[in-house]
Amino acid sequence: MERNNPKGWLYLLPAMLFLGVFMVYPLIDVFIYSLEEGYNSASQTYFGVGLYNYAYVLHDPYFLQALKNTFILVVITVPLSTGIALLISVGLSSIRKLRELYQTIYFLPYVTNTLAVGLVFMILFKQTPYTDGFANLILSWFGAGPIDFIGGPYWAKMFVLCFYTIWVVMPFKILILTSALASVDQTYYNAARVDGTSRLRTFTKITLPMISPTLFYLIITGFIGAFKAYSDAVALFGTDLNAAEMNTIVGYVYDMLYGSSGGYPSYASAAAILLFAIVLTITCINLLVSKKHVHY
Repeated sequence: MERNNPKGWLYLLPAMLFLGVFMVYPLIDVFIYSLEEGYNSASQTYFGVGLYNYAYVLHDPYFLQALKNTFILVVITVPLSTGIALLISVGLSSIRKLRELYQTIYFLPYVTNTLAVGLVFMILFKQTPYTDGFANLILSWFGAGPIDFIGGPYWAKMFVLCFYTIWVVMPFKILILTSALASVDQTYYNAARVDGTSRLRTFTKITLPMISPTLFYLIITGFIGAFKAYSDAVALFGTDLNAAEMNTIVGYVYDMLYGSSGGYPSYASAAAILLFAIVLTITCINLLVSKKHVHY
């Protein structure tokens, strides 16, 4: 078998060109922009090259707030959504009748428009002159006072954002995990049943190791997706996320480019490079951890 077959490189050429034009070149261009100090988008000029843009972004209270929101969103939503999806997938796998129907029902939120789901959540949690919202109605049954989840305290708004994010991403994870569970070789389960192994031990010693590559994939993509969150916050709190203290890093980049404080591509580029560095670091850490806990 030939190791240096030129046909192989020819087959890879379209993908390499696509990645180079749409991923590698923009990343290099953004990095160059992030080093240009005092860049003027109208005249396409700048007065120096250095790290001032990074220093400005790291001291900007709006960016620090966005960084805080993004990390809270990542830490809460990724483990919870993955864990809940795993429990639901295990339950679906044990159902024989109407399994396809239940899988379709759980997958519906994923194919629904993000902004449409956000509007529904806003109606459920937002207080109006006519009603306190469905969430406050439930709280009133337990004697708790009404809470303004959309325009009220920070913790309430973060709760709604995390709840909404978990709701949106969980259907995809359920679909992937259900497929992974179905692909596990039944021979292992039969052997465990013959040995009288408990269900909990079977789950921890057979099921989890067998689907660990799928779990690892969902965790990695979950981290990346949570760090790129922006439309979720817009759907709930509107476009002025800085005023609502609910902006994310991607939202900060957008605001620096096109928002009310827009026209600063150098600051936006610096924030984008910082986001890239954070995501790359966490991905590398996950890759190192996976070598011990993921079984291929």
